[in-house]
Amino acid sequence: MTTTQVRRHEETHPWLTFDLALKRFSPKTWLLLGEATSKMDHIANVNLRPFVARELHKLFLTRGVQGTVAIEGNTLSEAEVRQAVDGELELPPSQEYLHREVNNVLAGCHAIADRAAEEGRQPITTDWICWLNKQVLAGLELKDDVVAGEVRSHNVGVFLYRGAPHQDCLHLLDRLCDWLNSDDWAAEKEFRDCMTIVKAIVAHLYIAWIHPFGDGNGRTARLLEFQILIEGGVPSPAAHLLSNHFNRTRDQYYRELDKTSRQGPPYPVETFVHYAVQGLVDGLRDQLRMIRAQQTLVTWQNYVHEELPGTTETDVRRRELILTLPSGEWTPRADIPTLSVELARMYATKTDKTITRDINALEELELLVKGGRRGVRANIELIRAFLPLRLQPND
Repeated sequence: MTTTQVRRHEETHPWLTFDLALKRFSPKTWLLLGEATSKMDHIANVNLRPFVARELHKLFLTRGVQGTVAIEGNTLSEAEVRQAVDGELELPPSQEYLHREVNNVLAGCHAIADRAAEEGRQPITTDWICWLNKQVLAGLELKDDVVAGEVRSHNVGVFLYRGAPHQDCLHLLDRLCDWLNSDDWAAEKEFRDCMTIVKAIVAHLYIAWIHPFGDGNGRTARLLEFQILIEGGVPSPAAHLLSNHFNRTRDQYYRELDKTSRQGPPYPVETFVHYAVQGLVDGLRDQLRMIRAQQTLVTWQNYVHEELPGTTETDVRRRELILTLPSGEWTPRADIPTLSVELARMYATKTDKTITRDINALEELELLVKGGRRGVRANIELIRAFLPLRLQPND
């Protein structure tokens, strides 16, 4: 007769079931997953001007990195993290550790993206997860019982939550990796992106549950989440959205996390997934609004050049004026010559009547709208006339 060894976590952490529980996902969760995959596909295939694409990537890299460290207590602002992304951040010695925390996560994101680009999707291993932890803790001052990149040999807790027994952590990491690499996550082509999102969120959740390291578990979980999304084909700006969402809603993040280990059995993994996917979709909607704004601007610029194709001094000046006017706001008439250095040069030798003639000509072309004492503004709303008719349903 053989006996099966009972591990401590089976009694202390019964929610570590390594079970997907997809049947408990609500219809709304599946709808959100469908919307997320559709929007990610749109973002991945949209054409943007190179400098706009680079800026979009940097913006959401900044927010993702800032979210990853801020939820753990790092106090650097988004603007300061952006300076770090650009390699321009300077801090006094007393705050250098904050910079190090940011740079560690930033380097981790770059390493993951470079690895994915060169090698494609790779099996997730315990050694790799340990490397991620070593990366986020590199160069930081740690407690005596914490070794970066090594599974802890003592028990830990975060707030009221206790991590899995330290004796079981290595076993649990091995089991997590086996599960994440298994066919449990296989899906038909049209559902693969949905499963990638779920897999990333659940991997994050299990690292948080197991808490295998003495420090840096949250940052490690979010880097692993980012890795699964990137290797699953999620466009890089979208792959940073979950970290930003968790930070912006950190109180709810901890409530949802706590709920998954306290309300059961069955333990509600599905509620944490729903919370995360809702935040992902909200972020994707915001990204698409930004992308559409850029596309509208390009369309507007092209339309202006079609309406004012000439090369005379007057045509060039009027084209410069309408393209320099701030979008969506009124500009006092007297401020027009000061909108840019180029406009200042063009109007330097002109009389006030020239500005009047230019405004009237642009209004006749419907490129400009007069607002009386408020001034003038570019009629960029004209571009929306090119969109197909779509009635808005009543609330």
